[in-house]
Amino acid sequence: MRFDVFTLFPETIEPYLQSSILKRASERELVEFCVHNIRDWATDKHHVTDDEPYGGGGGMVMKVEPIFASVEDVVGTPPACPVILLTPQGRLFTQEMAHELAAQPRLAMIAGRYEGLDERVRQHLVTDEISIGDYVLTGGEIPALVLIDAVTRLLPGVLGDPDAPQKDSHAESLLEHPHYTRPAEFRGWGVPDVLRSGDHARVNRWRREQSLRRTWERRPELLKEASLTAEERAYLAHLAQDEEQKMPKKL
Repeated sequence: MRFDVFTLFPETIEPYLQSSILKRASERELVEFCVHNIRDWATDKHHVTDDEPYGGGGGMVMKVEPIFASVEDVVGTPPACPVILLTPQGRLFTQEMAHELAAQPRLAMIAGRYEGLDERVRQHLVTDEISIGDYVLTGGEIPALVLIDAVTRLLPGVLGDPDAPQKDSHAESLLEHPHYTRPAEFRGWGVPDVLRSGDHARVNRWRREQSLRRTWERRPELLKEASLTAEERAYLAHLAQDEEQKMPKKL
């Protein structure tokens, strides 16, 4: 799979791509990362890529010409792959969307800056708009890395454990269970006995129950999308009943 990222600040992206799992995936040719500096397609002497907005107001707006020129030069006219704009106005990124994007052989991403970019990019070049959350960042580089990281780990062969993506938080609309490693005791805090029992059936049951409990406590809305057995639904009902019993009685 190939990722093409179009940005004004490639130096903010490249170091992360050269570390850990992403670096190993690239070295094994499971994925290709291509970071393009939009300034390279500016035609004036000073490589200007932004200008004052029509209608006045504060801030600067990224110019339409270098963005179109860079994307079309790299991915074709019309673009031969999805062109994603990272923007707070886009659809909220989820694990399900990561799986959808992982099915693509190539993705192009535009990282905006300043007050935004010329609306004609959004209207006539971009094919999708994605947000990583309801907050504002300095630019789209961090969101681009979020998408790259989430999608890359889903590609076959990237992770050492082929089942790892299915065990991650949100993979089944559930948060992940707690993890422990050595030492068995630290400052009087021990590891649950079940994890040291050697009984894999008990361990798996404990982990599933902890995953259900953690999701119920922290992100209960996710349970609406989770595929649960009758036994698991009964377990959640038991948790709710216990919680209700702990609440003070109204006089």
